[in-house]
Amino acid sequence: MALALYIHWPFCLKKCPYCDFNSHVRDGVDMAAWEAALLADMAFERAATGPDMLTSIFFGGVTPSLMPPALVERLIGEATRLWDAAPDLEITLEANPSSVEAAAFADLAKAGVNRVSLGLQSLDDEALRFLGRLHDAREGVAALEVAQRAFDRVSFDLIYARPGQSIAEWQAELSHALSFGTGHLSLYQLTIEPGTRFATDHRLGRFTLPEDDVAAEIFTLTRSMTAEAGLPAYEVSNHARAGQESRHNLTYWRYGDYAGIGPGAHGRRRSTATQRHRKPENFLSATDRNGHGTSESRTLPASEQAAEALMMGLRLEEGVDPGAMARRFGIDADALIDAEKARLFEDLGLIRRADARLHVTASGMVVLDALLGELVGGALLDAA
Repeated sequence: MALALYIHWPFCLKKCPYCDFNSHVRDGVDMAAWEAALLADMAFERAATGPDMLTSIFFGGVTPSLMPPALVERLIGEATRLWDAAPDLEITLEANPSSVEAAAFADLAKAGVNRVSLGLQSLDDEALRFLGRLHDAREGVAALEVAQRAFDRVSFDLIYARPGQSIAEWQAELSHALSFGTGHLSLYQLTIEPGTRFATDHRLGRFTLPEDDVAAEIFTLTRSMTAEAGLPAYEVSNHARAGQESRHNLTYWRYGDYAGIGPGAHGRRRSTATQRHRKPENFLSATDRNGHGTSESRTLPASEQAAEALMMGLRLEEGVDPGAMARRFGIDADALIDAEKARLFEDLGLIRRADARLHVTASGMVVLDALLGELVGGALLDAA
């Protein structure tokens, strides 16, 4: 079987608006202790998965690009020793576009990283200030240029449908983004998450988001422009040249097995959901005590797996094969999809069927979350 490996790095070496300062920043980090803990956690996962084919490694978390390159190299080396590595093993690292992190890109590439995902978020200084980013557009572009020299594959993300953003402004920004020639772009609509500063400011009327019809028009424009540039959407928010899709994320969306190590990491393997201790100190003590940092391991019922697989798979342009999915999870195919809703949505042009597969159309992708809540069988959603 194929396997993806996710490695979560929990520390931030500077204050940033995207993490809890007290939780993530430490005066000092005992790198030897962390190397031992992560290696032990990895060995535990190898014992659980067996000799699967390792297809991707993803370094994520707070600021993984500030991990010592020697530690990154050690983790990659041990992963490829424990599992059989695919010939085209994808090794991705998330990075912020700061000059401090960009300075380490060449060494991280030498350590074995061959793909970077850069959190630009915008090419506009005013928007970056609104989003709470520490870098400006100039620094972001400079980091992108360094990344393109250091790594074989580069992706970066942008956020659209921001307060006050016009369709013409986004068109110009996306055109600029496409001019850099990367093989992958992640383009997300700004959403307001409960409990965040954005949620409070939005509730107090400090900013307003574009109307739904404007956001939908921006979404449609985005798909048209990326397709014309040779980076069509392969997932609702992700666009790539042929062969440049994120193999790691495709494992998630296709509901494949992935092992998660490090504080707070999730995993899905052999019908089991795993969760690591979130607090770094708890993770370390659990690893010392038990040889791994797992806080929870739960066998998922078939109905819950099927619901998750459907809701992930329908995000993809390739869609899902309900018949194959029913056989995979041992569930009646009629229970997977609400047949009455499916007929309605097909008549409305929100979904389509091609051969044995079910796809969400471009129109359906605009309202994907609401659509999935209606389309996936009620019994499955109750189980999930």
